[in-house]
Amino acid sequence: MGLILWLIVGGVIGWLASIIMRTDAQQGIFLNIVVGIVGAFLGGIIGNALGIGGGSINNASLNLTSFLLSLLGAVVLLGIVNMFRRGRVR
Repeated sequence: MGLILWLIVGGVIGWLASIIMRTDAQQGIFLNIVVGIVGAFLGGIIGNALGIGGGSINNASLNLTSFLLSLLGAVVLLGIVNMFRRGRVR
C-alpha cells in the first residue's frame, strides 16, 4: 500500500511542479512520478538543511510540510534540468 501511495503522491507533486515550471506539455505521467519522488528526496535534504520537517525516512509521514518540501524539491529539480537542457531556468 505504501508503494502505491508514493506513486500517487509523487505523480501529483511532479505534475504540480511541472505546471509551476511550465514543462507540463513536455513530460508524461511516468516522468511526473519520477520528478515527484526524486523531488521529495531533494526536498527532504533541503528541509533537513534548513531545520524544517525533521524525521527519518522510516518515520516519513504525509503532512502539509512534507508535501510543500517535496513540491519545492521537485521545482528545484525541474529548474536544474531546464538549466542543463536549455542553458537557462524558465
